[in-house]
Amino acid sequence: MGLSVHEEQGVAVVEVSGELDAAHHSELGDTIERLLTQGQRRVVLDLHDVPFIDSMGLATLVRCFKRVRSGAGRLALASLQPAVRRVLELTRLDRAFDVHGDVSEAIRHMSGRT
Repeated sequence: MGLSVHEEQGVAVVEVSGELDAAHHSELGDTIERLLTQGQRRVVLDLHDVPFIDSMGLATLVRCFKRVRSGAGRLALASLQPAVRRVLELTRLDRAFDVHGDVSEAIRHMSGRT
């Protein structure tokens, strides 16, 4: 799994690539923790290049969501591949997460410009 982080309009965008699974889940959690430590409170996870997510990956997303929320922040998911979107729908986590079609939409929503 690969991760890269950049900022757009005051929002941290974490681009995730590869499978979000048991073998790679801790990297994402560590990245989110680092962003929060640096004072970032608005985070978008760009999942456009994530073809697969397993139960450990889902658990990591939930932990990240809870961690960001506990710091009075907001976390959104963007650009989900069909297989990942389906897993979120089957587990009903699509109702818990703020899910957007693309990063720009997520940033507009977080900035109050929907």
